[in-house]
Amino acid sequence: MTGTGGELGARAARSRALAVLRVRSRALAVALLPAAAEVILLTGAATGQFTGQGWDTARWVVGVLAVLVLLAAAGVALVVARARPAASPTVPVSERSAPDLYRLVRDLADRLDVPAPSAIALTPDCDSWLEDRTHPAHAPPVIRAHDEPVVPGARLERRLAVPAPVLVIGSPFLWWMRVAELRAVLAPVVAGTGPSAQPDIAAARRFVRGLDAAVAVADAPGRGPLTRGVYAALGRVARLLLRGCREHAALMERGVATAAAERAHAVDYGPRIAAQEQVGLAYAGWDRLLTKVALPAWRMGRWPSRLDVGVAAALTELSRRDRLADGFAARLGDRPACDLLEEPGAVDEAVSLLTARLFHGGPAESGPSWAPVDWQAYPEEVVDRTWRAEAARLHRVLDSLGVSPSLDPATPDPGGPTLARVLDHLTEPAADTTPTVPAPTAPLDNEDNEDNKDNKDNKDNKDNKDKEHHADTPGSAEADPDPATERSALLAAGLSAALAREEREESAVPRGARAQGPDSALWEDGDLPLFPLQPPRTGRELLAAHITAMICCAAVDTAGAAPGLDWLDGPTLMLDGGRAADLTPKVLSLIEEGDPAPLRAWLAESGIRPEKPVRLV
Repeated sequence: MTGTGGELGARAARSRALAVLRVRSRALAVALLPAAAEVILLTGAATGQFTGQGWDTARWVVGVLAVLVLLAAAGVALVVARARPAASPTVPVSERSAPDLYRLVRDLADRLDVPAPSAIALTPDCDSWLEDRTHPAHAPPVIRAHDEPVVPGARLERRLAVPAPVLVIGSPFLWWMRVAELRAVLAPVVAGTGPSAQPDIAAARRFVRGLDAAVAVADAPGRGPLTRGVYAALGRVARLLLRGCREHAALMERGVATAAAERAHAVDYGPRIAAQEQVGLAYAGWDRLLTKVALPAWRMGRWPSRLDVGVAAALTELSRRDRLADGFAARLGDRPACDLLEEPGAVDEAVSLLTARLFHGGPAESGPSWAPVDWQAYPEEVVDRTWRAEAARLHRVLDSLGVSPSLDPATPDPGGPTLARVLDHLTEPAADTTPTVPAPTAPLDNEDNEDNKDNKDNKDNKDNKDKEHHADTPGSAEADPDPATERSALLAAGLSAALAREEREESAVPRGARAQGPDSALWEDGDLPLFPLQPPRTGRELLAAHITAMICCAAVDTAGAAPGLDWLDGPTLMLDGGRAADLTPKVLSLIEEGDPAPLRAWLAESGIRPEKPVRLV
């Protein structure tokens, strides 16, 4: 180990690993204690020292206790040994599909004088780590070639050797970073295979992972009362052992990280400082791409098949816009790390599908309602369809509220879905607040005549209806605290309820089979999505999004606008060859104050005719 810091870290890691193993040894000693007492009692009886009725009873009691404790300890040990530890969802990369990437990693391992990782996998995250998959449920079987000679003692040596962990690389790194940057970032990670090969550290890690897996097995639902009680006791024992070694395990991993960082200090240390800036930039671009671009597509039943290409485009656009990122564009002429893959397109597609499963809970395979979409077709397949679907939902809710269409004999389709209908309904009357159109499902009250008993009943009825609508919306509060007019609040509650019903109907339909790749056994998808991107939207956010979608539909159908894609902001409206102005302040003025003047002025300036019907899905 090079460097004083590395030596201290390695020694500290091994010391803490021995502390973890001592916890295991103490647990074994406690389990053997009744059996040891029984051996003493039996020895005393054989030598004639412990004789009499009392000693006979003690031997029977201690013997039964010893048998029960040994059986319980054997059961706990069996579950800990056989329980499948959790593993990160990844896309495996074989050496045949990425020989240059494997060559780069092995060259790093040789320079660091550590074992090379046993395999490489990609994860849809901006991070890299080593993951132990030596458990029989994770590791592939070792197959000996027909011409491989049988060496005496080789099987025992293979069993005693500690297999190297799997190197997991964040897929955005491959598409955004250059080859030299990726090598510099991976150096401290690959250096961690050295401490991982230390037998004490490997044994301590296996013990901790086994305890963690045993806790998960004990908490699994769907068992009978008796079995549930047995597994509850198992879970308590596993948690007790985990608490005993938690601090030692954390300090052990800290020592391993210190030793790995010190070992990698002399390898590409200068480029690593600059590459770390790219790590933060990649994380920001990846997060923005998922929330602004991928999430709208997933909600429409489409999954972008080139997410990693998209993050590279998004970060390139950020480099063009941001003065602080000007220097990042100069490096784009170097060889990108994705060139280390033989078929980067196929790998990107697999990672994109896994990303949709983890962050949205999509099916494992493509189907009629879950199809891939490329970036060229994204504006038409996702943006335009999203706008029209939301506009159609908005008008369905207006129909359910009994809102009359805006009739204009001059239009080809009088009474069709128009933007004017939405504006007229949400416009707050200047003098009289009595709604011109009754809402049969949720009557509105007259604020100027609250003393009237009928109006009070209508107000109570409206409040109850609002609560029912909010109850249908996951994560919504009993009352929406956002400022809004009465009509917009009622319309927002109706949209929330309609969207909640659609989501329940969609979740009731099977969305596809489970993944069938090499890593399909490493994780369960019963609780997908594992990492939901956004909490449920509030009623005001839903209403603003639906009104904006209706405006965009009217712009496309009446003013020659077109749907577009911005890499940093997601779906956008292209008007007169450029991006349309931000509509959020104008829409919020309509929702919160009932004032359509700013929005109507912008519509007139842009040539958008709100009285003309639009095409819906």
